[in-house]
Amino acid sequence: MIGRAILALTGALLLAFLISPAGFAPIFAPFTRNGAPAIYVQTPILSLTLSHLALVGAAVLLSTVIALALAIAVTRPAGQEFLPLARTVTAVGQTFPPVAVLALAVPVMGFGAGPTLVALFLYGLLPVFENALAGLADQDPRVTEAARGMGLTPRQRLWQVELPLALPVILTGMRLTAVISLGTATIGSTVAARTLGEVIIAGLLSSNTAFVLQGGAVVGIIAVMIHEGFQAIEAMAARRAGRA
Repeated sequence: MIGRAILALTGALLLAFLISPAGFAPIFAPFTRNGAPAIYVQTPILSLTLSHLALVGAAVLLSTVIALALAIAVTRPAGQEFLPLARTVTAVGQTFPPVAVLALAVPVMGFGAGPTLVALFLYGLLPVFENALAGLADQDPRVTEAARGMGLTPRQRLWQVELPLALPVILTGMRLTAVISLGTATIGSTVAARTLGEVIIAGLLSSNTAFVLQGGAVVGIIAVMIHEGFQAIEAMAARRAGRA
């Protein structure tokens, strides 16, 4: 209860800061020097936050769709032999650092959000894939056998039995991907993507700690809120699947 109250208060303060950052200038002023501005105003922080979240949301959605499709494919009898290949494909993003992916993608796609989206997409495949694989493979055989005995087709068993039972574990993978992507997306500003990394980089280049704190605090608070939100949804899904 106390934790939820603190989270709600923190969320309210974050919203107030994003809407009217100038009102928080006295808080950040001690972290400036030589008369530097206390609040980043070159681009509205609210605009950067929304752009940052949109980029992360698109990457998580793409990662989830592709990883879940691969997990379903390799857990079917006809696709089990492709499991090693699927693991290799989904591990590519973890093998190559996002910075390396950006360096390879920029010459092909140019500067902007595109290279960052590719890096986040590749980086987010493995957590969703491995969790979806675990959720689909680690199910009580008696449940699937009962579904088969009821006359459900393979497609019906997948959508009505297997995926609902695996949903809590799949959501855990999505949570990991979302939180990782939220932090990793800040490097997108190095290739002209509109993210909160712009605030952090501006602070580092100008030795303005206030800017660094603003960008880092917004990313950190949103990451905690996303983490807690996903956990609440996971708990609901687990109760519905009888796994609470």
